[in-house]
Amino acid sequence: MTAIQISNVEKRYQSLQALGGVSLSIEEGEFFGLLGPNGAGKTTLISIIAGLIRADKGTVKIHGHDVVSDFRAARRKLGVVPQELVFDPFFTVRETLRLQSGYFGLGKNDAWIDEVMHNLDLTPKADTNMRALSGGMKRRVLVAQALVHKPPVIVLDEPTAGVDVELRQTLWKFISRLNREGHTVVLTTHYLEEAQAMCKRVAMLKTGQVVAADTMAALIRRISGSQLIVHMQSGDLPEGLRHLITHPLEADSGRKYSLRINDYAEVEGILARLRESGAVIDEMQLQQADLEDIFLQIMNGGE
Repeated sequence: MTAIQISNVEKRYQSLQALGGVSLSIEEGEFFGLLGPNGAGKTTLISIIAGLIRADKGTVKIHGHDVVSDFRAARRKLGVVPQELVFDPFFTVRETLRLQSGYFGLGKNDAWIDEVMHNLDLTPKADTNMRALSGGMKRRVLVAQALVHKPPVIVLDEPTAGVDVELRQTLWKFISRLNREGHTVVLTTHYLEEAQAMCKRVAMLKTGQVVAADTMAALIRRISGSQLIVHMQSGDLPEGLRHLITHPLEADSGRKYSLRINDYAEVEGILARLRESGAVIDEMQLQQADLEDIFLQIMNGGE
């Protein structure tokens, strides 16, 4: 089943085209990354998915329920963790989560509330007023609020922005468990190492449009490949290999190059050409491209 179906969604704010015909299909059980620079349209798209704003054109469906015409059913399927720290200062943590449960008609939900608090290390703060919590603890409560009705689809909008390492580890451990149990997770983050570690598939937005959407492995193969770093003690790179240079590198002695390869099998051929030319290799290193390489390449327009 498709968890989120986004079809030709457009949104304009006066002269600003925030989204220009975005279409994405996110399958049930996926851990999906939605990436892009500031102003790319990520938060606008999430706000449309959550029903907070309406698209000018296009449709969004959560488990087949339209977020406009079938809002109640769509909202029950969805849990959203927003970027902003929004909280009611008059309640304790437990009261906040009970109140959130009530919005979904869950009157007897204490067992799940206790489990969520335990997994987010909120139990010691259960009876603490929200005003007395640190920023990191408040963000944990936001995550707990999004999960309190056990939504099959979880959207995390910059969930670890400005928080400590402990919260990140706690959050990802719990979210990974929920994903293994079948929950669909959509993540936006500027911490690309988190996206690379967690997401199997990603889409990249730029100026309101999808500029790439694929599995992490396929993006690495198609866009960046791998880098073979060769430091030569003597000799130089043969003319027949110079088209592989991504950029020259600084070296204390000799010459050092970064060569683009698309498959590990190409390494032996490169080494053979170097030996034929009489070059003596001092050091060699094979580096796999990472998500940051891919992101920068796509955002700079070079695919």
